[in-house]
This record gives sequence, structure tokens and C-alpha cells, in this order.
Amino acid sequence: MISGQLLTLSRRLFGWLPRTVQTRPGEWLRAATGVAVAVACTFWISSLLYGPTTAMVLLGPAGASAVLLFVVSSGALAQPWPVLGSYLLAGVVGVAALHLPLPEMTTSWLLIIAVVVVVLGMSLLRCLHPPGSAMVLVIVLAGDLLAPLGGWLLLPIMLNACCLLFCATLYNNLTGIRYPKQAPRADLHHTRDILPEQRVGFTEEDLDRALDKFGAFIDITRDDLEQIIRDTESSALRRKMGNIRAEQIMSRDIRTVGPDTTVMQAIRLFRHHHVKTLPVVDSEGVVQGIISLSDLLAQLDLPMGRILPTRINLWRDQPLHKVMTAPVVTVDGQTHVVDMIPLMSSQGLHCLPVLDHGRLVGLVTQTDVIAALHRDLVNHMA
Repeated sequence: MISGQLLTLSRRLFGWLPRTVQTRPGEWLRAATGVAVAVACTFWISSLLYGPTTAMVLLGPAGASAVLLFVVSSGALAQPWPVLGSYLLAGVVGVAALHLPLPEMTTSWLLIIAVVVVVLGMSLLRCLHPPGSAMVLVIVLAGDLLAPLGGWLLLPIMLNACCLLFCATLYNNLTGIRYPKQAPRADLHHTRDILPEQRVGFTEEDLDRALDKFGAFIDITRDDLEQIIRDTESSALRRKMGNIRAEQIMSRDIRTVGPDTTVMQAIRLFRHHHVKTLPVVDSEGVVQGIISLSDLLAQLDLPMGRILPTRINLWRDQPLHKVMTAPVVTVDGQTHVVDMIPLMSSQGLHCLPVLDHGRLVGLVTQTDVIAALHRDLVNHMA
């Protein structure tokens, strides 16, 4: 009886433990170093400008913000607007609590009202950032130390926010983590059609419906959530499709041009071989760029008038190294077909050069990918 209760209790206790963290120890060290550097810089600058007492009082929320900015920098709570907006809101509410003629109330009630106002304000302004609520609590509790600053208290608060964001932007990008999150990629074709990968599977409306059903706050941007779901779908598709690699479907007898090949010579090759792109390689077979019909048309910005023939002749004699696209998106022979599909559908690439130790060995075109997908579909139907 007792052993059974102990077993049940132990299971419940172990159930509180999280699953294995997906990040690597190297990432832990990177993030911890960033937190330490950001907190130290913030405290040092604030001490120089406003004295060590003010810097020390405001350092607690800054340390909490640093964890979000460096450990979970991709999260919705760690983006620049949540940091700036929450600190500004907390500062305004805190200054109001210290200096406005409010009804007599205990410190406990003042803390409760202040933190409720800040949380509601952050939710309304879409700048939810947990250290913002900690900031207003610090201001109210340390009122005797911060009151002499008056309304100027907003300056050291916002200074801390700006220092943290500067450190996070510089350090994260230098260590390979893109920060802040970039806006979603726009459609390259400039049409009202949704992106190709969004025309099948789940849609934005499906994602909105799922988020509405979930109801609670989630510390992840909507774009990151969509990317995670699509990566999961790609992983499942890769498992089901088997081992279809670039080296199996690529064209091996490919036509190439050199950097000094002229535009007119490239046009003759386009017409003779009925291709849309040509890799530009040097004498050692190293890819220097790629030339396509769209690249040539983009350079054909001709004015109207009598000088038109002259401009055409100059354009025809241009070497390709002046008009080619570089650098080039490439793959190796072991790249799975599932990984090549988004490169062609989302980035608008018509072909992918296949490299082996830096040298061009083949070319995967949209036709090659379609043929591979058709063969996989036939095999599954059989």
C-alpha cells in the first residue's frame, strides 16, 4: 500500500520535469556569455550616468530581460518592441505611482494595482515582456531611492532597454543567431497569389483557427510556429519518400559558360539547347555565378531614341561576370529532394548546381524534381 503510494508520488514528481532540452551545450555557453556581457555593460553605463545606486536597483529586471534576449531570442517576448514598450509602460506607471496624488493605500495594494495595469497595458499594446511587470514592482518598492529622479526616472529605464537591445543585436548576429526576427519573405512574383508552399496543406486561416482554439499566450512568433509545422511536415515527407538524392536525379551532361563569355554567346546557347539557366564556371570547374534569361532582361534597360542600336550593341558584348547572379545557391549530391523543393518553390530558383568538393558535377532543374516526384507517386500507387 505504502509502496504503491510512493510510486504514484514519484511519478507525479518526475512528471513535473521537462523533456530533454533540444539545444546543445555550446548554445548554453553562448547564451550565458551574452547574458553576462549585456548585464555588465548595462550596469556599467547606467552607473556612469546615474550612479551605482540607481543602476543596482534597476538591474534585476534587466537581468531577466537579458535571459530572454539571449536564450530565447526568437521568441515573441524577446523582440525589440516588447522590450521597449514594456519598459516604457512600466516606467510611466511606476512614476505615476510614486508622484501622483493617489488615495491612501498600503504598499501591497499599490503593488497589485500597478502590476495589473502594466500587464493589461502590455497585452493591449502587444508588447508583453515579463520583466516589465518586475520593473514596476522594483520602482514601487524602491520608491525612496528612485523618487528624487522624478519623471527623469524614465531615462535610466529606457537606457537599460536600449543597452540590452544593442548588446543582443550585436552579439547574437556575431555568434550566428539572427536577431531581431526578420519580416516574412515577400512574394518574388509580386502577385496576389499566396506562396506556393501555402497552397497545399494547412493555410493561414487554419493556423489562426488553431491559435484561437489554444487561447492562451504562447512565447513564439506566428511565423516561427508556421515554420516549425512545415519543417515537421518536410521531415515526415522525407521519411516516406525514401532516399531520393540530388545525385540520382541531376543532369550530368550540362552546358556551362565562362565569366568572360559575352551576352550574345550566352543567348545563342540558350536558343540552341532550349535552357533557361547556365552555370558560370572558371577554368577549374568552380562555380562563379549563374546566368538566366531574367538576368539578361534585367540588364536590358534601354532608353527610347536614336541611341537604341548603340546600347544594344554594348549590351550584347557585355561579359557575363558583369550581369550574372552571384553568389549561387548550391546543393551537394546527398541533398534530399524534399530539401530542394522549397528552394525552387519559395525562392524562385529554376535550377540548383550540384557540387562535389567545390566543383560542379551536375544540375538539378525543376523538370528533374517533377520527374522524381512523379516516379515516387507512381511507386506509392503501385
